[in-house]
Amino acid sequence: MSYIHRYIDDLKQTLNDLSEDKIEQVVQILHDARMNNRLAFIMGNGGRASTSSHFVCDLGKNTRVTGTPNFRVMGLTDNMALFSALANDEGYENAFAQQLASHIRPGDVVIGISASGNSPNVVNAIQLANSIQAKTIGFTGFDGGKLGGMVDVDLHVPSHLIEHVEDIHLVLEHLICKELREKAIGILELEKPLVMTPEVAYTGEDSPVK
Repeated sequence: MSYIHRYIDDLKQTLNDLSEDKIEQVVQILHDARMNNRLAFIMGNGGRASTSSHFVCDLGKNTRVTGTPNFRVMGLTDNMALFSALANDEGYENAFAQQLASHIRPGDVVIGISASGNSPNVVNAIQLANSIQAKTIGFTGFDGGKLGGMVDVDLHVPSHLIEHVEDIHLVLEHLICKELREKAIGILELEKPLVMTPEVAYTGEDSPVK
């Protein structure tokens, strides 16, 4: 088997091993946040910072459905001036937590993306979020690390290959955003008034109402 087939086959197997129940839990948490005007915060380092920014973009843009609330979402990796100032003056391990401290409220949602689950700045931010009763979600890989054991829901990618972990984290955010859009469309469908015309309205008798 070539290295190409091996990479793809292993990726397929890892995708098959994901927890569908936990994916559904994350979708519901984010849907509830949207409908209740809660803020969602997303963070990560390196490649996970890129995934975080992508997730923020997709939540903010690709879930929009006219007639339902837009997502209120903030990327903690996206303001480099603020991030670097906090990292320089208060320590890299506090760069996310100090941003959260200015904005977070109980019931908000905080998503930490870390392949190892042990990134100190992500872990510290999740600790802060937990302390004020925010909802916390982890996107992890490897053995889940500290992050996997401290969040409300851990979307764990059961792989020790960093490339697969990053691939699947991006797949997960796309899947989640697509389902959130579908849920918003479903709400509008349920709210549509039922219009009964004479041709289709029945009284329970054998003939339609005329």
